[in-house]
Amino acid sequence: MNWQRATTDEKKSERKEAIYKAAYTLFKRNGYDKVSFNGIAAEAGFTKSNMYRYFSSKEDIFLNVFTVLFEKWVEDCNQRLQAMQVDEDIQHFAQSWVASQVAHPEFLDLTPLLFIALEKNSSFEQLLKFKTTAKSLLYSIAVEISRVYPKLQDEKAFKFLTLSYAATANYWAANSQSDALKKIYEMQEFQILTPDFEKDLTCSIEIIIKGLKAR
Repeated sequence: MNWQRATTDEKKSERKEAIYKAAYTLFKRNGYDKVSFNGIAAEAGFTKSNMYRYFSSKEDIFLNVFTVLFEKWVEDCNQRLQAMQVDEDIQHFAQSWVASQVAHPEFLDLTPLLFIALEKNSSFEQLLKFKTTAKSLLYSIAVEISRVYPKLQDEKAFKFLTLSYAATANYWAANSQSDALKKIYEMQEFQILTPDFEKDLTCSIEIIIKGLKAR
C-alpha cells in the first residue's frame, strides 16, 4: 500500500493506526530483536522517510503501541475493581484480575517484550514519557486495590502490581509453545509441568494478595 503524505489529523491517525497494526503483527510473530524499523515500514506499506514523520525508532513504535494496549487494559481492569466490595473474596479478586488480562490478548502478547524494549536503545525522553504515563495508569489501579484491600496501601499496592506483572509476563511467555514442546507436554510423565496461564496466574495472584496482607 502506498501512503500519500497525511494532511489532516484524521489522516495522521489512520497512518499511525496502520503502523501500530503492522508493528504488533511483527512483534508477535518475530519477537522484539528480529523486528526492524525498516521491516515495520514495509509491513505497513510506508517508505522509511514517511515513517520518520511519525516515529523516531523501533523502540518509539513499540512503546507507543504498548501504551495504547496498556490504557485499554487499565480501563477494563479498573471497571472490574470498582465493582468489588471492601475485602473482596481473594479467589474472586484473582479470577476477575486474570479475566481482565485474558480479555486483552494483544496486551499480553507484548507484555513479555516490554523490558527488552526498554533496555534496547530507548532514549531518555522516550523512557521518561513512557514511565510517566505508566505511573499514572498504575496509580489509578493502585487506588482501587487499596480501596478493596485497606491493608494494601501505597507501597504494598504497587508491590502487588510489580509482582503480578512479573507473573503475568512469565506465564504468558510459557503459554506460547513450539510444536516440539507441545509434544513433550503430551507425554504422561511431563503433563504435570504443562503451563496453564489462567490457572497458574490465578493461583499466583491469590498467593501474592495473601502474602502482602499478612505482612
